[in-house]
This record gives sequence, structure tokens and C-alpha cells, in this order.
Amino acid sequence: MNASAETWKAKGEYFTYKNHSIFFVNEGNGSCLLIFHGYPYSSFDFKDVWADLVSTYQVVLPDMLGMGFSDKPSDHVYSFEDHADMYTALLHNLNISEVSILAHDLGNSVVQELIARDGEKKNPHKIKSIAFLNGGLFMDVYKPRLIQRLLSQSPKPIGKLLSRLMSKKSVDKATAEVFGADTKPSEELLEQFWEILNYNNGKSIAYLIGRLIFDKEKYQTRWITAMQQTKIPMCFINGPSDPNSGLHMAKRYEELIPNPNIILLSKNIGHWPN
Repeated sequence: MNASAETWKAKGEYFTYKNHSIFFVNEGNGSCLLIFHGYPYSSFDFKDVWADLVSTYQVVLPDMLGMGFSDKPSDHVYSFEDHADMYTALLHNLNISEVSILAHDLGNSVVQELIARDGEKKNPHKIKSIAFLNGGLFMDVYKPRLIQRLLSQSPKPIGKLLSRLMSKKSVDKATAEVFGADTKPSEELLEQFWEILNYNNGKSIAYLIGRLIFDKEKYQTRWITAMQQTKIPMCFINGPSDPNSGLHMAKRYEELIPNPNIILLSKNIGHWPN
């Protein structure tokens, strides 16, 4: 494995959730910042901002089940509720009762579920604030890539076959397309992403987690209503050149969320502000 990926893995530890091992990194001092990564990659996505974050916060960052260095069971029913339950279990395991949140991509949707639970008074922990990065907060304006549709909307046997056949070249291309035109990922970063995706045969189950992209549609009313009613301070940090969830997603956030706090980054920044 690439040295940077090995170094990141060495930072972490594991806890058990539903008989599965969940990898997480827990570093720094201060109030807790809980991070939610995106699909299909992992906590490693935040390596370049890690030093800055841990200089201010105790940062807790797990790999969701099925991704990164966590277990990748092929017989698990992946859901937003289950991912939210895992984060709640991790906080309980670490005896943490208050968090600020930073979320990206798929992680945004898990946080939307937690906002809804907060309004229903079902969270055992307090959420002090939330910062969203690029992701499909609102499905009516989300623009998925072709590879996402093929993996996630085809019948499961076809999705399983496509996951197995998916090449590094096709994954690299799909990943690079959502970066800004002048800020493309390096070959080294793409290699690191690919290695972590394949860790514990993770590529083979990509279609199972990818299906959550379109499952979001049935949650939209509950989640958006919760975001409109919550008292939790929120902001949306947006890389505007992201074709999936860039400037058009920021504009929808402005339309739907009361007193929206939107931070637009350089026009060169795409799907991965982190």
C-alpha cells in the first residue's frame, strides 16, 4: 500500500459495531469535531487539512462501514439510519456528549438524518454546529455521474457485476471529473484512493453503498423540513465548479434554508474542498 495510506492507517484504531470493526482516527485536544466522509472513499480524504483541524479540536473521524479501513461486509443492509447509528455508537464508546460536525458528500446525508433525529429528540448527544461540504443535500438539483447511475440504479446483480469489473481508469476518470478544471487530483492521490477503495475487497460492494444516493429521495421531505426548523447553526462550504453539487446546490440551499450561511470557494474548487 502507498506510504501515505499506510501512515494514515497507522494513526487509527478500531471499535466494534454490530460485530464489525470500524476504523477511526481520534487526535487533537479541545472541543470535539466529528467528521463524516463521502462515498466511495474514506477518512483519508481529510488528510491534507488534518494538521490544521487537530491544532484546534479533538477530531474524531471514522470510516463508515463498507468503506476505507473498516469492515466491508457483502451481506449487510447499508442505510443512512445504520450509518447514523454507527456514529452515535462511536460517540458513546468515546464518552463524548457534544460535537461540532464537518460533513462531505454521503456524509451530508447521514448528518441530515441526525438533524431530523435531533428535532425528534432522539440523539443522545448535543450537536453544537454543522458545516456541510459539497454533496447531494437536495436531490431535485443533484446531478449524478453516469458511473453512479450504472452502479446504483441497475438491478443488484448487474450492479454487483459492474462493481467487480470497474477499472482503475474508469474510477480515476469519474473522480477527476468532479474536481475543478485547474485543480485536478494528482496521479499519486488517485492511486491512494484506488488502493483504499480496494482494501478488503471494497470495490466489489461499491454498488451496495452507491444505491444510497438514490434512496435519499424518500427522505427529502423529512430531512429538509428538519433543516428548515433546526436551531443548530449550519453553514454550507461549497466548491462551485463541482458538476454534481456545485454552485447549483449552493443556490438551492439559499432558496430552502432560512438565513443561509453559504461560503463559496474559488471557482477552481470542485467536489473536494477538503
